[in-house]
Amino acid sequence: MQQNIIIFCIISCLITTSLAVKGIDIADAFNNFTCFKNAGYQFAIIRGYRSYGAVDPNAATNMKNAQAAGLITDAYFFPCKGKITAAQQVSDFISALGSEEEYSTNGLYGTIWLDVETNPSTGCGWSSSDYTGNCNFLNDLITNFKNKGKLVGIYSSKYQWETIFGSVSACAKFTSLPLWYAHYDNNPSFSDYAKYSFGGWTTPNIKQYNGDQTVCNADVDLNFY
Repeated sequence: MQQNIIIFCIISCLITTSLAVKGIDIADAFNNFTCFKNAGYQFAIIRGYRSYGAVDPNAATNMKNAQAAGLITDAYFFPCKGKITAAQQVSDFISALGSEEEYSTNGLYGTIWLDVETNPSTGCGWSSSDYTGNCNFLNDLITNFKNKGKLVGIYSSKYQWETIFGSVSACAKFTSLPLWYAHYDNNPSFSDYAKYSFGGWTTPNIKQYNGDQTVCNADVDLNFY
C-alpha cells in the first residue's frame, strides 16, 4: 500500500508539472522571443514602467516581438512613490503605449502587474513608516488604471508585502485582483503558497519560481501558472 501511494504521488507530480504553463518576465530590450517559444515558454511579462518614474522605451517593441513569436503578453509596472503622482504615472504609461495599442489587433498586453517591492531609485521608495500611505498609493494606482479600462494585478512576495505595509495581513483590500507572487524554490507549483501567503489572498494566479536566470542569452525570471 505504501509503495502504491508513493507511485501515485510521483505520477501526480509529473502530471502537474506537464500541465504547467511556463513563462518569463524580462526588463531588457530583446528581439529573439522565438527562442523562448521554442524553449517551451508560453507567455512573457514585459517591463512597461521603470522604477525611477518613466515609461520603458523598449516596452512596445518587446511586446510586439513577443506576440509575433506566439507568446501571450502582459506588462509589469514598477511604480515610483514620491516624485510623481499615481495618476500621472498611469497617464504617462497609457499615453506612451496608446498609439501602439491602436494598431495592435489584440492589444499589446493583457494585465498590468503592479510591482510591489522595495524601490532602489532615488526619490521613489515606499515609506518605511507610513504604511497606510503606502497602501493608499497602491490603491490610487489601481483606481487610475481601472478608470482607464485596464486589467490590473499585483506582483509581490510575503517579505516585500510585510516590509512595505507593516505586516503580511495589512492592506488586504485587493484580493479581487489576480496575484503574481515570488518564491524562489525552483518549483513550478503553488504547493508552497499556504506558507508564504500575504495580503489576504487565498489563491495565487502566477508564481515567479526562479530569478535572474539566463535563457536564450537574456536575463529573465521564470514563472508559471
